[in-house]
Parts: sequence; C-alpha cells; structure tokens
Amino acid sequence: MELKLASYNIHACIGTDGHFDPFRIVDVIREIDADIIALQEVEHHMVNDIDLLDFIAQQTGMIGIAGPTMFRESRHYGNAVLSKYPLSSHELIDLSLAPHEPRGAIQLRLEIEQHQLVIMTTHFGLKPTERQYQVEKLLSRLGEHEVDTAVLMGDLNEWFLWGRTLRRLKAYFDTTPSRKSFPSFFPVFALDRIWVHPRQHLLSLDIHKSPLAKKASDHLPIVARILF
Repeated sequence: MELKLASYNIHACIGTDGHFDPFRIVDVIREIDADIIALQEVEHHMVNDIDLLDFIAQQTGMIGIAGPTMFRESRHYGNAVLSKYPLSSHELIDLSLAPHEPRGAIQLRLEIEQHQLVIMTTHFGLKPTERQYQVEKLLSRLGEHEVDTAVLMGDLNEWFLWGRTLRRLKAYFDTTPSRKSFPSFFPVFALDRIWVHPRQHLLSLDIHKSPLAKKASDHLPIVARILF
C-alpha cells in the first residue's frame, strides 16, 4: 500500500504577515491530506480553551502526539505528530546537546498487515556540532530495528549540501531529492527533509506551495508518497 507523509514547521502558527492564526495551519494540513504529518515549532498552549495541538487534531480529525522539548510555566514548545492511523507505539528521544536549545525526536511505530514502519520526526539544532550529534544518535536508533520501511523526517536545519550531516544521511538512506522549503514566500533553502529506507520505497517527494501555505508559516510543507 501507499502512505502519504508530510513534515511541516508551523512556526507557532505565526504567518509571514506576523499574525497568529491556527485556522490557517489547519487549512494547510487539510490541503495536504497526509496520513501522517510531523509538525515542528508547536506551541502547546490554549486556543479556544483547548491545547493548540488538541485543537489542530480536533479540527483535522487526526490523532495528535506531543513531543515538547522546552517546558515553560505558561506553555510548552517543540515537536508533534498527527496521524490518521492508530500507532503501535511512540517514544520521545532526547537529542539535546548542552548548552544549546533543547531538541528531541518522536519515534513512531506503525504495523499494517504485518508490515512494520518506523518513523522518526525531529527538528535539528542550529549548530553543525548539534546536528552531527543528533544524526548519529538517530541513525544508531534506526539500526536497532528490523522493519520493512524506515523514515526520518523533519526540519533538519541543514543548508550545507556537502555537510557532514547530509553525507551521513545519504550513506544510510541513499541519495534523496532535496526540495527548497524556506522561506515560504521565496524558497531558497532545503531545510525540511524526508528520507526513506529502502530508497525504492520513496515514490515521490514534493513541496506543497499553495497560496495559503506561503502565508501560513515561514516554512512550506514537504510531502512524500511511500510504498509500505
């Protein structure tokens, strides 16, 4: 079967016009219509008297999984996942490297008709040393699993095409197309990525660049169809 995956840095629902508008993010997610979508820069706070992730999940009819990395008195901040399918399990992985901003990943397991899929969603750090540490930790975790398909997706914050982070990912996942996703109004950098192993399980990879997506966040969503 095929699955549609996506990764979307929603920039705390603040659009390129500077306005906070979670309804626009909900509408972009509906446009994408992915089976599983990884979200980054999610502010876990209250909108219309419910948590923002719960609000987005409720509006889209999907299952929401929170992966906060920064804990504050009034609100939390970090990663999240929305899924149309019940997941076999999920786990939060700490990718923090002091003294930098806390980072993390969400590891998901999905089993359909005895086929097993592992997805890791993340938001890497801004410094090369952080990204090198984070990619090594996630690749070592992927090596622990015997699954039919493995996916790594998220905002990797890597713009050096021949940097160590991308070279390590290419060595494991094979060469994968890069699609420019940032900034949304005129994309120059391929910061948002989806990697699939085995490589032949990746059927297509595109950027969702609707007029609304260009306005709702400073990142465009990246969308993949995979064989599972």
